[in-house]
Amino acid sequence: MSFIDVIKERAKADKKTIVLPESMDRRTFEAAEKILKEGIANLIIIGTPEEIEANSRGLDISGAVIVNPFDDPNKQKYIDLFVELRKSKGITPEIAKETIEKDYMYYACLMCKAGDADGAVSGACHSTANTIRPCLQLIKTKPGTKLVSAFFLMEVPDCRYGDNGIFVFADCGLNQNPNAEELAAIAGSSAESFKMLTGDEPKVAMLSYSSKGSAKHDDVTKVQDAVKVAKELYPDLELDGELQLDAAIVPEVGKSKAPGSTVAGRANTLIFPNLDAGNIGYKLVQRLARGEAYGPVLQGIAMPVNDLSRGCFSDDIVGVVAITAVQAQNK
Repeated sequence: MSFIDVIKERAKADKKTIVLPESMDRRTFEAAEKILKEGIANLIIIGTPEEIEANSRGLDISGAVIVNPFDDPNKQKYIDLFVELRKSKGITPEIAKETIEKDYMYYACLMCKAGDADGAVSGACHSTANTIRPCLQLIKTKPGTKLVSAFFLMEVPDCRYGDNGIFVFADCGLNQNPNAEELAAIAGSSAESFKMLTGDEPKVAMLSYSSKGSAKHDDVTKVQDAVKVAKELYPDLELDGELQLDAAIVPEVGKSKAPGSTVAGRANTLIFPNLDAGNIGYKLVQRLARGEAYGPVLQGIAMPVNDLSRGCFSDDIVGVVAITAVQAQNK
């Protein structure tokens, strides 16, 4: 059984209700058919009858709840909630109504905030910003969160590295050039996410093109400083750096480049120094190693709302919905 199948089984054991707002994309309905057939989650799909008909033709989504944002009986409740949450920003009932009719992700987030859904998944045909903006405005961050960040759950076939080929890669979807304190926060959140999803202990590597001072540059210093901050904030966490990728995951290289490290050669949670490196890294593994990449999964939001790559397939949506459901179980 693959790891994502394990996640699906966990989702099935305590089914949650997940909102899919992208009724304008057929992949949403292909995924919905699979999710409903497998019993992974209860689904709400937001869309007009015309959108549903045009994009779900030939697919069985009869188990989903369809919400038309133009005649939903609960619409006024969501408008009122939107105004209450954003009145300090000048949101009027008219603006709220126009916004939720135009951008279904706002509707999805209001459903979550109102307790009518447990989480939402979007991003197949919208940018990360379009997914994150509504949830930051309406659902807001989890108490104690220093930084909202994003990770990919990577499942690499026939791989002896990481946790039998399972990794968390962060931040691969949100923070462009985090400073040392932000990198440390990303490391803490990612370790928590790894343990929540796998049940195993995270071993966190702060990645660089340098290992233990083998190169000198401000970019290296930033990662070194992040390691210091993270060790102060999370003293019980197995975390080390700065480490090159091979020193982080290959035991023989880890022993050579970072002797005495409890993480080098054994890392399963990889923290990239910036978004360029993270995005390139996960896509290299996905395309060249045929790894499964589920995400970007957001961490630090008060309720589970997750993003998708616009290049995703329907099976990727299924996986992210399963992860979202498991997050909801652990909220």
